[in-house]
Amino acid sequence: MGTSDPRIRSVRLAQLATRYPRTVGRNARLGSHGAGPGSHVAVLVTDDGRTGWGLVEGPPGDVGRVEGRPLSELIDPAVGVLDEADRWLDIALHDLLGVVLDAPVHALLGGHGSTDVQLYDGAIYFDDLDPEEAPRGIDVLLDECRADAALGYRDFKLKIGRGNLWLPRDRGDARDIEVTRAVREAFPDARILVDANDGYDLDGFLTYLEAVADVGLYWVEEPFLDDADDLKALRSWLDTHSPETRIAEGETSPDVAALLPVAAAGAIDVLLMDVMSYGLTAWRGLMPELAAAGVHGSPHAWGRPLKTRYAAHLAAGLGNVEVVEGVPGEVAGVDPRLLRPVDGVLRLDDAPGFGIPLPDETHLRPVAAAERA
Repeated sequence: MGTSDPRIRSVRLAQLATRYPRTVGRNARLGSHGAGPGSHVAVLVTDDGRTGWGLVEGPPGDVGRVEGRPLSELIDPAVGVLDEADRWLDIALHDLLGVVLDAPVHALLGGHGSTDVQLYDGAIYFDDLDPEEAPRGIDVLLDECRADAALGYRDFKLKIGRGNLWLPRDRGDARDIEVTRAVREAFPDARILVDANDGYDLDGFLTYLEAVADVGLYWVEEPFLDDADDLKALRSWLDTHSPETRIAEGETSPDVAALLPVAAAGAIDVLLMDVMSYGLTAWRGLMPELAAAGVHGSPHAWGRPLKTRYAAHLAAGLGNVEVVEGVPGEVAGVDPRLLRPVDGVLRLDDAPGFGIPLPDETHLRPVAAAERA
């Protein structure tokens, strides 16, 4: 790692508040997503006083494995975090490595993509159904798209699948169609993506597609539970009726080994494993295999705006990513300009690591032992 290989002096866990611009409602599988989650972060400090930090998802690992060790024993610039047991610090270690090497993460990953990263708005949920005593209807979704466009977004992913849990099947499917067509009419130049969160079956989804065939969907995400034959049938239908529409899969409990041959055979165009739970190091190993098979990646980033910036560095570094999920919102103590697109593009610079200064102490709330489990 060159002349500088500092040791990790301390690992600290803290929580940052996240706030969405509005309460985000239901999707095909889950209830309200609320106004913004708390975000656990890890802060690494070296023996010479340098700092790297980043989100942590799931229970933290063994801090004692990390403290006192040289950085080179934990992360290799060529491959990422070396031991599976330390991957809970995947983001923080990449950030610290960038600080130590005075390089942005996208450069550490190879600089194979553009640093002007296309984002879509991932925050258009079933708010038309709320509140239950007086549903607001489709106009609220158009208002939300306009509000997010004012924040810099130009493309929109629409949640569909209302007939899975929340409405009778026929009414829910009809509302999905109505929403899709209304957003297209209001935003004729936008890329429109739809995400069913496995809320359809094949026949029902093909009926939906027939009704929106002229919309020109950019992609369809998780239309139904993973099934190789159904995905092949969907790809065949799209090849005939909307050949430019991509099929995106792999967010929900992905069996990556099972999905890869389906993707390589042409029935999945984009794989979506989460930038946190799947991990940056895992993506570093996988992306060359996807590129060789003609399959794109686009790491799932929903839930926390910081994840959008991590996914953007992955896109700019590894390449083979056409668009990244944007999460409108603010994180306490973080400059919102680092998280928000301009004309649909998040422009990365050459600041070391992920380029996000550590928030000051007024924003970092200590994590109690009970919260770490």
